[in-house]
Amino acid sequence: MHDYEQLKQLEDDLWEAADQLRANSRLTASEYAMPVLGLIFLRHATTRFNALLPAVEKSIPARASGALREERVKLGFQGKAAIYLPETARYDHLASLPAGTNVGEAIRDAMVAIEESVTDQNGNKLLAGALPKDYLGLERELLAELLKIFNSPQLASARGDVFGRIYEYFLNQFAQSGAQEGGEFFTPPSLVRMIVNVIEPDHGIVLDPACGSAGMFVQTGHFIEDVRHKSTHEVDITFYGQEKADLNSKLARMNLAVHGLEGNIRIGNTFYEDHHQLLGSCDFVMANPPFNVDGVQVARIKSQVGEQQTGRLPFGLPGTTTKSRKKEAGETISNANSLWIQYFYSYLNDRGRAGFVMAASASDAGNKDKEIRQKLVESGHVDVMISIGTKFFYTRSLPCTLWFFDRGKPADLLDSVLMIDARNVYTVASPRSHVFTDEQLANLSAITWLYRGENEKFVELLGRYQAEVGDWLAAMPERLAADSSAVGALADVLANLGKKAADAAVVAALRDKLGEEHGLTDDLLANFREELARLQAQADAWQGVLQAALDAAGTLLPEIRSCAPGSNFAARKALQASIEAVNPHVKAALAALEARHKAWLKLLDVAEKQLRARQWPGFVGETAREARKALLPRDVKKREKPTVRDLAVEACKRASYFVAQGHGLLGRFPNGWYDDVPGLCKAVTQAEIAANDWSLTPGRYVGSAAAIVDDDDGEGFRARMRDVHQELDELNETAVVLAAKIQAASSELFE
Repeated sequence: MHDYEQLKQLEDDLWEAADQLRANSRLTASEYAMPVLGLIFLRHATTRFNALLPAVEKSIPARASGALREERVKLGFQGKAAIYLPETARYDHLASLPAGTNVGEAIRDAMVAIEESVTDQNGNKLLAGALPKDYLGLERELLAELLKIFNSPQLASARGDVFGRIYEYFLNQFAQSGAQEGGEFFTPPSLVRMIVNVIEPDHGIVLDPACGSAGMFVQTGHFIEDVRHKSTHEVDITFYGQEKADLNSKLARMNLAVHGLEGNIRIGNTFYEDHHQLLGSCDFVMANPPFNVDGVQVARIKSQVGEQQTGRLPFGLPGTTTKSRKKEAGETISNANSLWIQYFYSYLNDRGRAGFVMAASASDAGNKDKEIRQKLVESGHVDVMISIGTKFFYTRSLPCTLWFFDRGKPADLLDSVLMIDARNVYTVASPRSHVFTDEQLANLSAITWLYRGENEKFVELLGRYQAEVGDWLAAMPERLAADSSAVGALADVLANLGKKAADAAVVAALRDKLGEEHGLTDDLLANFREELARLQAQADAWQGVLQAALDAAGTLLPEIRSCAPGSNFAARKALQASIEAVNPHVKAALAALEARHKAWLKLLDVAEKQLRARQWPGFVGETAREARKALLPRDVKKREKPTVRDLAVEACKRASYFVAQGHGLLGRFPNGWYDDVPGLCKAVTQAEIAANDWSLTPGRYVGSAAAIVDDDDGEGFRARMRDVHQELDELNETAVVLAAKIQAASSELFE
């Protein structure tokens, strides 16, 4: 199961449990939201604290104890990607409080203690006033149950920006309408990661003037740790954020703290306030601002117009209007998208990069917006444009575009803009939610690497996929052997039953025992024996297919292992050819596994349901039960561990999947350098953009795909088809409901 699928399941489970409690209490959503969000913060802070605690304790002398030891632990967390938690503020402590304890008081005291203990190098309290403390008015039983809900093993071991994601999910669930007022949408992690991958923020001043929950900063931290292999405390980087909503600013501070990051978060309306005064100073700007905002007062922003050195609107004001319902506001901006775009550009220094989410309509809006786009393009600093499909946002199905600026573009790229149409690149996480997998993100990023001439990154990515193939091939022998053992045990049980079914005396005795309604007809017994004989005859063929895959893998593995991490493109391309030659064997093994599981389990069903196998002498029911359990997929909803079948199938599927990833890279860029790919990407000149009315919509330029290069081994297509069918089913259901309402209304009208 993919990480995003596990997280989605976790979100749903947590919400269902928590909302059940809310439904059975006297609390409104607004009263319930912040206490719950505070507990999620505390849970994840404790998770990160516990993960780092063993390493911290190793540096403490064994003789240290009590208050001294705790002080050493506190000092040990300085510079770590987590915050120090006093013992009484740790989730484990609160979850184990004895019955009768005033839980609300204990949680409030924990929040106060954390605010006091989390400081920067200058002693400033980073979380002062940010954490919720209104727990005393809540029922003790309710709080105790909430503590239990969020003490799940999944949260205790969660990785990545789980806190931010679950927070945003819960916030939307609590108040969907309030979470999206004024065009505000919480940024999906997929889009944040895409932005981070393209601009690569790893130093200097990082600004998000519409920072929300600080997801951009958190992903920057992950990038530095996972890609640059450094701690954020080892690099010279400073985070600055501005956020209009007080609630979101508190969340941002909480999110930074739980990840061991420091940032300066200020409350303010970025249209009218610029608290950080970073004009022309930022190394990186990232944002997902509110889309399509109107009503920004012209009188209050006119002073911002000027060159980059003097104003935040270097390319002028967009179109204005005077709406009758807002006469008191005077002249207003009809759409603020171009304000945001200019802000992001103006904050950059002469080497700075920006990446931000913008409404798709902003890429080709007319009139004054077009003039602003023209000036941006003519600056030479528009770097990359990526079209994103619908369903990436939690609460709305809307397309968007990722914009990227680079003030430090090399001279040979100043006249070009890389257009990427990624609207058909996604994975279905749920009927209403799409995501990018790690591989989809990497493959899109690879296009930008090649465009910039960073070919070594492309080769490295191909090598990572090939190494993954090797790892999964190496896992196949043990996993396939376990699967064959489970199948063999089941086959032996059924073979013994087949012998009994051919013994007339045994059959007669059992018929007498069961009475006239025994159902053990001669035809039924004969058919069972025939199917058993067929499967026994087929068994060697299936095993032969599996062995052929294992033999091919065994031959290939030394070649994969010998291709060192620093191997050049020619070596990687040759290795990919060898890998793809083995893939048909792996796919055949997968087909054999699934066919074998289906056939033997079907025969077991016949034995138990029709032959009443458990009534036969010598039938080993326990062995049959264990075999069935091993050869069926796990029940995800019950949190079952992967079965023997799951592990065997996974090894084959994942090996083939990463073969397909490498195939997709080379299918698009067979020579290891950038080239336009119809339907996906195109490097366009300023002249081409001018000829298209200064549109920055990738779909205008990339054209249609000539031949689809399948980089997901068909899984993406199948997921998209499931998505289409799900949408059709939902539309049909809606149509039925509407038809019923129309019918009812008509009946009332003509009565």
